[in-house]
Amino acid sequence: MNNKEKFTSKVENYLKYRPTYPQEFIDYLVSEVGLSRSSVVTDIGAGTGILTKQLADKVRTIYAVEPNFNMRSACERYCDNAENFIAIDGSAEDTTLPNNSVDFITVAQAFHWFDREKTKIEFRRILKPYGQAILVWNSNVQESELVKEHDELCRKICSEFNGFSSGSDIGSEEDNDFFKNGQCDCRVFENNSLLSLESYIGSSLSTSYAPSERDENYKPFIDGLTNLFNKYGHNGDMVLPIRTYSYIGEV
Repeated sequence: MNNKEKFTSKVENYLKYRPTYPQEFIDYLVSEVGLSRSSVVTDIGAGTGILTKQLADKVRTIYAVEPNFNMRSACERYCDNAENFIAIDGSAEDTTLPNNSVDFITVAQAFHWFDREKTKIEFRRILKPYGQAILVWNSNVQESELVKEHDELCRKICSEFNGFSSGSDIGSEEDNDFFKNGQCDCRVFENNSLLSLESYIGSSLSTSYAPSERDENYKPFIDGLTNLFNKYGHNGDMVLPIRTYSYIGEV
């Protein structure tokens, strides 16, 4: 299955259970990065529009570029009240947007799926002079005992699991060449999520590597998640430790 289709069957759980991005991060984009009512933004790999919707009322125009039809359709429904929102059938490597047309590019939870070199060329083409790329991930806190056991369960049950995508390596010395002169502003925000058993299972099933209902590992996966919830939950809720990693700079 190619990257474009990995989330085709995950749309409902993705839209319903994936966490949003912390208000502190949104405020930072406005107060320090420069997002404003005059900004033209494109959210690439927009998925179901979680970040798109959070930014729509902060900017002049926001394009949601998403190659997967099911995800893009969900994004259109989710953001249908935003008059400045435009959905586009495109990809990071071929957005279809005009040259020098956007002030900011946002990529939420998706950059690791892109062809980096082709994406860099495309981002440089569509960004206005001094425009910036904003890469952001919600990532489970690796030091947490819950997260460690969740990781073990995924490695045991999910054949396509290769570790959680965090973006935490983007700012490292050997992996920051995406940004101009290797320079970007790196920030980390707390974004812990309070989950019920339903939302814990739903968010876990929204991942690209989670087994489908037809998979023989589906029931063992659900049973394993339920056991973890019962172990770490309290009074019907469980706190999943999450940090939001942000990297911003010219490309």
